[in-house]
Amino acid sequence: MTHGKKLREQITGPGTTPLIGVYDMYSASIAARHYDGMFVSGFGFAASYYGLPDIGFIAWPDMVAFVQRLRGAFPHHHLLVDIDDGYVDPEVACHVVEHLERIGASGVILEDQKRPRRCGHADGKQVLPLEEYLEKLQKVLATRQDLVVVARTDATDEHDILRRAERLAATDADVVLVDGVRSVEWIRRIRKVVGEKPLLFNQIAGGKSPRLSLSELSDLGVDVAIYSTPCLFAAHEAMDSALASLKAADGRLPEVDATSGVGVKAATRLLERNIGRHRPAPEGVGV
Repeated sequence: MTHGKKLREQITGPGTTPLIGVYDMYSASIAARHYDGMFVSGFGFAASYYGLPDIGFIAWPDMVAFVQRLRGAFPHHHLLVDIDDGYVDPEVACHVVEHLERIGASGVILEDQKRPRRCGHADGKQVLPLEEYLEKLQKVLATRQDLVVVARTDATDEHDILRRAERLAATDADVVLVDGVRSVEWIRRIRKVVGEKPLLFNQIAGGKSPRLSLSELSDLGVDVAIYSTPCLFAAHEAMDSALASLKAADGRLPEVDATSGVGVKAATRLLERNIGRHRPAPEGVGV
């Protein structure tokens, strides 16, 4: 069974499928212990690989190389990849989709923003004319073999949101995403216009959308939830705290708890799981 088919079956099953945003191989190694699906976040990758905000700096060969490393280490996990606007050009978008499917990605998200692009929860987003985006989307759909394709709109005008969501749902895209949804009522309105098409909801700490549990999302008819930055923001907070404590302690490292602390042994054990043919399957969903 292909990676795309596995993800598609998961999405169309009961409940809301969570996909956890990862930004490097270490964060992925931790996420893989708790969830069976990962989201390769453009926000996280731009931050970790370039040290830049999510406004269009990602070069597609860098993203493809990262996904290839992920698939090598995590052969059993779903990998949904953010390809932004397809790196502007429709031909490039199709080329990237071919590469990603060949190396084992499960799916991609293609947005309708125009340059300069922005994080989906930022202000100042602009969208392509709908017909121009649909032409790009159709080319990507014709290129993929079994890859899951998520059609995403970043429209902010209320009429345009519903118009675009309805048109995206009428394509052969597997899933529809309206990014930056601001309320539960708007989730209901979008769910209604997309009909039976699976719906994806993007959760990002400090973003524009409400914080909702998987049970709440399932009750709203949401099929997939991507968590773009939990690993990145947790690492930011933890590293900042650890280095402030190190400075306050005059450079003396803290004692490592032998049972639950993270030191060289715990880190090495984590990474050893990524070696060899017999890597463990995911330990559980939503643990």
